[in-house]
Amino acid sequence: MSLPDVQGKRDTVKEQVTEEMLKELIHVYICETDSMSLLDIPSTFVSVDADDAETITEKNNQYAEVCRNRMGNDKYVDRSMQTLNGAAKNKHVQTDSMAMVDTATTVTTWDMYDTLRGPDFSYFSSASAASSLKEEVFGSSVNAESDLQLIMLSENFQQCLLVMERNILRNTFQPKLAAYRQLPVLEAMMQVNKHHLGSPVKPGTMEQRQEDTEKSRSQALERLWAFSCELSRGCSVSSMAWNKRNPDLLAVGYGEFDSSTQRAGLVCCWSLKNPTWPERVFHCDSAVTSLDFSANNPSQLAVGMHDGSIAIYNVHSQDNKSPVISSSECPNKHLGPVWQLRWTQQELSITGDEKVEALFSVSADGRISKWFVFNNGLDCIDLMKLKRIHNAKKKAGGNNTEKKSESVLSALTPGLCFDFHPTDSSLYLVGTWEGFIHKCSCSNSQQFLETFRKHFCPVNCIAWCPLSPDVFLSCSSDWTIQLWKQDRLNPVLGFTSTQMAVYDIKWSPKWATVFGAINEGQLEIWDLNSSILDPVAVQPAAPGVKMKSLLFATQTDCVLVGDSDGQVTVYQLKNFSVGESSQTLGPKRSPNNA
Repeated sequence: MSLPDVQGKRDTVKEQVTEEMLKELIHVYICETDSMSLLDIPSTFVSVDADDAETITEKNNQYAEVCRNRMGNDKYVDRSMQTLNGAAKNKHVQTDSMAMVDTATTVTTWDMYDTLRGPDFSYFSSASAASSLKEEVFGSSVNAESDLQLIMLSENFQQCLLVMERNILRNTFQPKLAAYRQLPVLEAMMQVNKHHLGSPVKPGTMEQRQEDTEKSRSQALERLWAFSCELSRGCSVSSMAWNKRNPDLLAVGYGEFDSSTQRAGLVCCWSLKNPTWPERVFHCDSAVTSLDFSANNPSQLAVGMHDGSIAIYNVHSQDNKSPVISSSECPNKHLGPVWQLRWTQQELSITGDEKVEALFSVSADGRISKWFVFNNGLDCIDLMKLKRIHNAKKKAGGNNTEKKSESVLSALTPGLCFDFHPTDSSLYLVGTWEGFIHKCSCSNSQQFLETFRKHFCPVNCIAWCPLSPDVFLSCSSDWTIQLWKQDRLNPVLGFTSTQMAVYDIKWSPKWATVFGAINEGQLEIWDLNSSILDPVAVQPAAPGVKMKSLLFATQTDCVLVGDSDGQVTVYQLKNFSVGESSQTLGPKRSPNNA
């Protein structure tokens, strides 16, 4: 048997309580026991996914750190305070009973309309305040004249007028616009236009005109219409440029260069949808000498002026007529007229993958400049300074004083025109007042690559052939037009038809052998595939009017001519047999192989 198995009984011993023990005073101390935490779940007021969860967690950690450092720190002292509660008072209040009344009203559609449009007619109240003091008016009244003016000036009405005007003009000019776009002419529209005044359609039926066309197979020019309005009447057309994104938008610059008749310049943006009034009009402080649209930003129009300043306008905005940015505050701006502007794509790397568009200008101060935006204005760097080339045939003798004064006053020669190579944007040609044509590079600003010598008067225009990149044309005040190849310093062909200065020259964008030229008296269209002696089509100027500027249409067989009376006339090239296949046959028929 083991000890745990032994069960014993223990007697309970009771203590004997005596009389003295009962009388004895015993002290009993009652104290609080330590708190025993059975379950502790901290409360959460902000979700851990909240945006400010990290900030609140950081504040909680700071508070816990303060509480932890509080024990035994002299910075903290225990103080007691008691909050006094104000004595409560019972108050009674009495209110009047709310009276309920049923009412009804009738609202018409016109009441709701007048309430909605009330702010628009608020300015009518001030106009009728004086009359209301003299007479009492019952009911409502409307001022017919003010209401009509409000309707006519509203944006919706202006948009409706624009659409209606374009539809009317489209019907009126439909035969001419169809001929411009090389589309068939609607016979019904021609019958309607025959009975209206100012119709641009010539008399006769369509069958008669078709017979006349079949009879006449010679190359000719047919006048379609003219861009002209009261604003441009009497102003000389100085330059024209097509928008590179919208081929129906034409910018025209107007300005007089004669000091006796010089006045403020004008820029009009014409649309084929409305040949009677420009879509945008910009007034310039000086006569406009040149302009060009940007390719990357088609709404930006760069304008060069006679006082040497350059401004960029936003043609997309209808309200803002001031330039977006200009060179008026530029310390390096041109000191002479800006004869030509050009936006050109420049390569940033050797491979040519990255390109940026830059604005270049040539001026009468002998500088070719590249422009960029700087401090909310235009600033420039000189790409080339056109140094005067002295004639080597002059005698060695002479007055030394005259030589020194000439070298100081005429170190630079005025630049009149320039054109960048169609495939290599780093090369460009510039024509000077001396009659020289310099071939330059954007990477070399110290010297010319080559100099072409043939003209003995100012070179007014230079144009690379877009279909044959090695060929370019030049025209001069010496009455001649010269055809060049860039690898030859002497011209390949020379053309002379009149004894007048040739102001402008342009290649056709469709035919490699066709180009146009203008002088004061006439427009000439040359086709080297047909004749190298005489132009194939000639259009004389109107009496008392001088032709000033020339531009080919980009997508049609038309040419535009600006004159001294402010008109831009559109002519159609008819019966040019080269046709659409010229772009394929261009290299074979180009002047390279002539």
